[in-house]
Amino acid sequence: MYRPNDLILKSTSSIIVFVLLGFAAYLLIAGHNSPGGGFVGGLVTSAAILLLYFAFGEQTAKKILPINYISFIPIGLLIATLTGLGAVIFNVPFLTHTFGVIPVPFIGGIEIATAMFFDIGVFMTVLGTTMTIILNVAFDQD
Repeated sequence: MYRPNDLILKSTSSIIVFVLLGFAAYLLIAGHNSPGGGFVGGLVTSAAILLLYFAFGEQTAKKILPINYISFIPIGLLIATLTGLGAVIFNVPFLTHTFGVIPVPFIGGIEIATAMFFDIGVFMTVLGTTMTIILNVAFDQD
């Protein structure tokens, strides 16, 4: 049985995955005020997880992240839809976003925007869809 020498891939992928996940978190958090958001954050997270699959193999990656990615799709769609419908409750158009400040002792105020919840829904939907498609094609899971 042929076993390639993948020491460099395994060593560097740990660092690269960490950087990619940090960048994806930044894109998700900053997305409602600057370029980025749930869509691109979901794609970057998918790239990080796929790098784990490439470097360590299917069995090890599933031990590290025992996640059923297809379940992210309806959860993300539900979060995004409920965020949009929340505006309708207050008699404003669908997907109208607002924000507020929550006072936190010793820290100050933390701004909470409804656009962030919508981005989280999009993030989960994109992550679930991308990972489900790529893993089904790559490993021919029936």
